[in-house]
Amino acid sequence: MTNGDDDAEPDETDGASGEENADLGVEDLEARLDDAEETLDAAETEADLDDVEETLSAIEDDLADAELPEPDEDEDEEDPQDALADRLSDLRDGVDEQRGPYVEDAAEDIEAVAGTVGETRWTEDGAEEVLTAVESFGDAVAEHVDVTEPDSIDTAGDALSEASDAVEGLDLDPDDDSVAIASLLDAAETLADDVEAAEAFGDLSVREQLRYDGFYEVIEGEHRKDYPPELNAVLSWEKRYKESRDPEDVEQILRVLDLMDSDFMEENVLETLERVAPPEAFEPVHQRAQRRDKQAIRVLGKIGDDRAVETLVDFLDGDPALQRVTLRALGEIGSQEATQAVANSLDDENDSVRSSAARALGLLGDTRAIEPLADVLAEDDADDARASAAWALNQIGTERAIEIAAEYADDRAYVVQTEAEKAANV
Repeated sequence: MTNGDDDAEPDETDGASGEENADLGVEDLEARLDDAEETLDAAETEADLDDVEETLSAIEDDLADAELPEPDEDEDEEDPQDALADRLSDLRDGVDEQRGPYVEDAAEDIEAVAGTVGETRWTEDGAEEVLTAVESFGDAVAEHVDVTEPDSIDTAGDALSEASDAVEGLDLDPDDDSVAIASLLDAAETLADDVEAAEAFGDLSVREQLRYDGFYEVIEGEHRKDYPPELNAVLSWEKRYKESRDPEDVEQILRVLDLMDSDFMEENVLETLERVAPPEAFEPVHQRAQRRDKQAIRVLGKIGDDRAVETLVDFLDGDPALQRVTLRALGEIGSQEATQAVANSLDDENDSVRSSAARALGLLGDTRAIEPLADVLAEDDADDARASAAWALNQIGTERAIEIAAEYADDRAYVVQTEAEKAANV
């Protein structure tokens, strides 16, 4: 492969010589990859795999420096650089596949099951099945670690996490202790299969889940056929909540909202929540309101939680119907953090939006809104918007606000006169 002229510059007209050297470069790299593949096939220990890894790294370095021939585009040839790089990558994957298994792999599998056990809601039968699975797992790995037997499903996940830590702490070599590691992996796989087979709450049908939680108990003995049983139960839970204000009654209503994929039931549940405005409903209703759902926005207004303000002010750029609902909700929530955003809507091109904005400012009661409301009274072309501004000034109720509203007792519009007369009689 070498001679005394190897270092000489090739003649510019000797294209064949350059191509021959390039071909030899490709063949040399391919031969080295062939050798590496044979060594990989024969590898039996981690040390053998380390040697293959080192060889592949050296080939990768040489490949990066090699001046390989360009592919002939007319012949649709594959780029030799890319072909060699792909083969090198495949061999690296082969090294990774032959490594291990390691004791850490078993620990990860056990921890994954621990997470499933802790995050899943189990039925009574399912909880018993999980506890049995943990007990069987403890027996299977007793030679290597002690697994605490959980006294309830609530502690089963923690027991498995502790077992995972104990397994990870074992000093097991992937070559010398391969049998022990394999037994731990088999036990972890059996544990995962047994837990997967246990009955979770989510495995039940929707009605089975509702029945399991006692949702229908409130209508036992009733035979009303004019409503679906779910709606009948929701209305009964609503009645109970009005009397008790017990958050558990609201939880029963929210279960339907969470479980049932029914526009009819969602609409009726939201109507119920709008009537009773339970603070416990904020999170699920807020999630729906983020989709610009007008009914959910109305419920947020009734609940009156300041956390909704940041979401709602972003809806004031929507269609007029959405803006009106949102303005009303912001007014009902009563957080003066919304004052500026609401006041900006006084300039909206839609007169019903301007009217809603004025009324929302009245509900907010922020004295900073007095002058903008005075401008609406003096300049707006829509009498409804002007009447709402006068109403809002009355709601704010300071001396300055009342004085401004009272000035319009002789206004051209009767609706404005009515609000101005209220101010004059204060």
